[in-house]
Formats: sequence, structure tokens, C-alpha cells
Amino acid sequence: MTAGLQTIVYPVTDLVKAKSLFGALFDAEPTADTPYYVGYRVAGQDIGLDPNGHEKKGMTAPVGYWHVEDIENRLAALVEAGATITQEPTDVGGGKLIATVTDADGNTIGLLQP
Repeated sequence: MTAGLQTIVYPVTDLVKAKSLFGALFDAEPTADTPYYVGYRVAGQDIGLDPNGHEKKGMTAPVGYWHVEDIENRLAALVEAGATITQEPTDVGGGKLIATVTDADGNTIGLLQP
């Protein structure tokens, strides 16, 4: 079961410039502001800026993260349906887990277990 697409993460190369740009877009201060992730909460949506997205995670575009109750079961179902795991479940703090898969067309699908 999914709670919907609630998180979008943008890979960025210059976190300071990206923070300035997205702060201007949202007219808001970040809700999380660390050297490895800057996050905003806008209209019920989590928007993240990841300075390691390009180099360490191979992100080439923003990734939408579907919020799921059981990330392991969703991953298994996606693999059975033809997806390839590109990032195993990873704790990104506070017990929150993220993972990504790619579909047959090369699209990245993110999963997030709160």
C-alpha cells in the first residue's frame, strides 16, 4: 500500500545556490538544513536538495519518492514486476528508509518508508 507521492528530491551541485533558488521559489526557509541535505515542506509536499545526488547516487533528474508502509515488500513486488534495484533501503536518519528502482524504460522510482 502507498500513501502517495509525497517527497521529491533534486540532485544539486551547489547547495548554497540551490538553497537560495528554492527558498525564493517557495518563499520559505528550509525545515532541514545540513551539508548533506536541505529540505522544505511546501503545501504538504517534502522537497529535498541532495548535493550527493549526481556524484554518489547517479541521479540525473529529480526523483519522486512514494511513501510506503513496508519498503521491503514494495521492493520485492517491484522487482517481481520487472524493476531493478538501484539503491537498497538506506536509513537517512530517524529510522526513515529510502530506496530506488528503475523500470524497463530507465525511469527512477523512489520509495520512502517513514
